[in-house]
Amino acid sequence: MDIFEEIANLKREGRRAALATIVNVRGSIPSVVAAKMLVREDGSISGTVGGGCVESDVRKGAMEVMRDEKPRTFNFNLDQNPDDDTGLVCGGSLQVFIEPVIPSPRLYIFGAGHIGLHLHKVATMAGFETIVSDDRDLYANRERFPDAHEIHAGEMGEIMPQLAPADSSYIVIVTRGHRHDMQVLRWALDTPAHYIGMIGSSRKVLAIYQELQAQGVPAESLRRVFAPIGIEIGAVTPEEIAISIIAELIAVRRGCTIELLHSRNRIRDAEADNPASPQEQ
Repeated sequence: MDIFEEIANLKREGRRAALATIVNVRGSIPSVVAAKMLVREDGSISGTVGGGCVESDVRKGAMEVMRDEKPRTFNFNLDQNPDDDTGLVCGGSLQVFIEPVIPSPRLYIFGAGHIGLHLHKVATMAGFETIVSDDRDLYANRERFPDAHEIHAGEMGEIMPQLAPADSSYIVIVTRGHRHDMQVLRWALDTPAHYIGMIGSSRKVLAIYQELQAQGVPAESLRRVFAPIGIEIGAVTPEEIAISIIAELIAVRRGCTIELLHSRNRIRDAEADNPASPQEQ
């Protein structure tokens, strides 16, 4: 398969990769300028930039580029090491430009009300691909969400088995009620999603946590959840709340410090009698 067809397939599947291209050579190398190699997130490759003399180092560089999501130019010296004889005659050097192939991050929005609508709008502008679900077809429809990648309307218990969030996916729970929030959260905890966030006051979130623990959900699993959701900016309106949530998703995506990220799990230290916040539904 052509490398660029493979890149298109990987993006459709939500998988990461990096494309390495030789941009300059000096001396004797077992390849040519413009040779390309695609490195997938599992380490497998398509194409070649010269075989044993350099491909191992290029693969390593590609993994770094995927992790950082930033292109880089690498310089490789192919003076052969007698302790690592591959049988190839390599005595030159080359420059390899490696660029990340990163699919748009997928955001699963549960709840198509006012906050869900504005969340979709802000997320789309920020480069997320949205999948919207709600139990009301009056809200979850193509007219309200013309740019959504997918829209699902129906009982949550019927929708969730149709969805398969990857470990690069984001899940935001902003449904219309406590029961739906808890149902979706329990399902979300069994997915490999990179981020799980749920709206609500500290009191509401704590009540849901206590109920899930009573049902056998380990407390450690709940530490994954960002709740109450969103960066604290004093958000009140649906638009402001949506902005605060997407700001948090961007922070997670761009690798903010662990201290900042875990500070969002404030509910772990919340008291049961905390007053309701504007996020209470």
